Amino acid sequence: MTIRTLGRTIPAIETSDGAGVRIKRSIGQSQSLRLDPFLMLDEFGSEQAADYIAGFPAHPHRGFETVTYMIEGHLLHEDHLGNRGHLKNGGVQWMTAGRGIIHSEMPQQDEGAMRGFQLWLNLPAQDKMMPAGYRDIQPEDIPRISIPGGSLKLIAGRIQPDGNEHTGAVTGGFTRPLYADVHLEAGGQVTLPVAEELDGLIYLYGGNVSLGNDELHVSAASVLGPGTDVRLKAGPQGARLLLVAGRPIAEPVVQYGPFVMNSREEIEQALQDYRSGVLTA
Repeated sequence: MTIRTLGRTIPAIETSDGAGVRIKRSIGQSQSLRLDPFLMLDEFGSEQAADYIAGFPAHPHRGFETVTYMIEGHLLHEDHLGNRGHLKNGGVQWMTAGRGIIHSEMPQQDEGAMRGFQLWLNLPAQDKMMPAGYRDIQPEDIPRISIPGGSLKLIAGRIQPDGNEHTGAVTGGFTRPLYADVHLEAGGQVTLPVAEELDGLIYLYGGNVSLGNDELHVSAASVLGPGTDVRLKAGPQGARLLLVAGRPIAEPVVQYGPFVMNSREEIEQALQDYRSGVLTA
C-alpha cells in the first residue's frame, strides 16, 4: 500500500457557460490545466433562478464524453438522436459524443436550488468517431456503499473499500473511469483504494477534509500524487466530496470549444462537418 498525497491544487474560478449559466470551473479553466483523461470539471449551484434558468440550448460536441451529476434540481436533456431524459436529484446523464451529437440541457424549474457537476472525459483516438450514445442513470441504479465513517455512491468504476469489490453504474472503457460521491461524518476516516495506473483528483464541495497532512480546499480540484490508496479524514463539519480517477490516454489533445480531437486538421474537419450539417451523419 502506498498512500497518495496532494500533488497540486486547482482552485475553481467563477465563470459562465451555455446561455449564461453561472458555474465554477477547476479542471479545464485553461488548456494547460487538465488532468488526463479529464478535460473539464464544472460545479453549478445556486438558489437564484437567474443563475441557471437560461440553460444550455442546442449545441454540438465531438470526440469526448460528458458526465452530468445532479445533486439537486431538474434538467431536461434532448438530442438529435431523439433521446429525451429527465435528470433529477441524484441522477446521472452519461453522454458519449463520439463522432457527433447535438443536444440541449434545459432547466425544468424556475425557482429553487439547482446543484450538480459536469465532467468532460476524453476519448482515445480509436473511439473519437464512434457512434454517439446516451445513458440516463436513475438514482436507484447507482450503488450506495457503506464505508468507515460514512458512505459513497459509486457512479462509475470498481472499488474495494471493505475488502469486497463493488461495481458502479458504469464500467469499462479505455480510461476505466472511477467516479464516486463520498460522504463522511464528522471525524470520519477512510482509506479508499485507487489503482496505481489511474490519475485522480478529489473535489471537496462541502464540509472539510484532510488528505494525509494536507487540508483540502472547497471548490478546488485537489490532484492526487502517485500511489495505491487515498486516506481521508473529515473535520468537525463532515465532508462531501467527489473522488474521480481515470487511466491516462497520453495522446495529443486539440480542443476548439465543443470539439476535442488529436490534431488541428481533425478540428477543422469537425467545424466543416458541423457547418455543412454532417457532423452527426
